[in-house]
Amino acid sequence: MNERFDGNGIFPRGEINKAYARYFQGTSYLTMLSTEGVKIGNVVFEPGCRNDWHIHHKGGQILLVTGGHGWYQEWNQPPRRLSAGDVVHIAAETKHWHGATADSWFAHIAVEVPAAGAGTEWLEPVTDEAYGRLARGGAE
Repeated sequence: MNERFDGNGIFPRGEINKAYARYFQGTSYLTMLSTEGVKIGNVVFEPGCRNDWHIHHKGGQILLVTGGHGWYQEWNQPPRRLSAGDVVHIAAETKHWHGATADSWFAHIAVEVPAAGAGTEWLEPVTDEAYGRLARGGAE
């Protein structure tokens, strides 16, 4: 199933993610599953799409991978390849990025950990050079 993932999963792929497009390289899709109490979104990345480096202040985030193959990387750490069933706990104040591999769609449920004053700080893009090294088996 995972090898043929086309971005359509158990949750709706939704519309092109225009609200956050400036923080992504490539095309992503967003469907908010919950905005009450805990914000939960289904995020789908086309092959090669990734978001910029960013930090979740105060609350952190949890990613539940539901399809395809992707990458997760924390600043000054090796990248981690992700597949359906993987869970990523992102502590508050951790600089990181995530996105699809170059040859696969990728989908995850993003859960924002609630906290007073929580917010996201968007930083620099993941460069094409750094991302390209992942496809060739190298690390950032």
